[in-house]
Amino acid sequence: MKDEKGFVVAWWSAGVTSAVACKMALEMYDNVKLYYIKIDSACPDNERFKAECEKWYGCKIETLQSSKYKDQFEVIRDVRAVNTPYGAPCTNNLKKKVRFDFEKKHEINLFNNYGILNQVWGFEYSKKEINRAIRFGQQYPNTHPLFPLIEKGLTKPNCAAILMNAGIELPVMYKLGYNNNNCRWCPKGGKGYWNKMRIDFHDGFWKMARLEREVGYSCINGTFLDELKPDEGRMSEEIMPSCGLLCDLEFADMPDKNLSEVLEGIKTIYEAMAA
Repeated sequence: MKDEKGFVVAWWSAGVTSAVACKMALEMYDNVKLYYIKIDSACPDNERFKAECEKWYGCKIETLQSSKYKDQFEVIRDVRAVNTPYGAPCTNNLKKKVRFDFEKKHEINLFNNYGILNQVWGFEYSKKEINRAIRFGQQYPNTHPLFPLIEKGLTKPNCAAILMNAGIELPVMYKLGYNNNNCRWCPKGGKGYWNKMRIDFHDGFWKMARLEREVGYSCINGTFLDELKPDEGRMSEEIMPSCGLLCDLEFADMPDKNLSEVLEGIKTIYEAMAA
């Protein structure tokens, strides 16, 4: 049964920033619904984190999932590719297509005001994330995106502190030293990431290594995982893109011409608030 009015979608991705962005959305906007796109290779602790967040929110997080693939291993085996110049096929098949189908199903109808009015995203308050937010808005204007963390000046450490103050234990992946709570065995990881995966989740490491040889392509440019030396890479120096629904590589590193103007505008707003 369809809703009788338009609604705001807030995307929960099991990371600390999206978790706080969802909480803010519930407080800032009307008729908010929370959604999570699940992948079977995600850390099992996500279900615990999800349940604690639902208790904090006072409402349920609805789960969506690809009807064709369960995880990145199935995608890679089917499409016979690991990474492409256009991004990782698993991102497109496991996350983006699911979102696009959901958007199409709930496309706004101004005649009866039914459908998705806005979408809330957990971009944090940092130069890189503000740039990604600009790029996202330009590429997907139909989402009418809202970025409450940027609006309120909240960083990832701020979000972690908010969750801990609410009595919510942070996801296991952060405790293990990963910068983001992505799916485990992410094809976009570097040498340090994969060496850490070999230690923390070795079964999946070797599953991906065998799959690389099967399809003839590697996660790491020029190096197959079964050739990776244990001392290669440094996790602390690698930039691991946050997946969630946002791991579109074209957003991350290309400075937008409006970035300095946006940053200056935000600075002016906060200076005025402090005066």
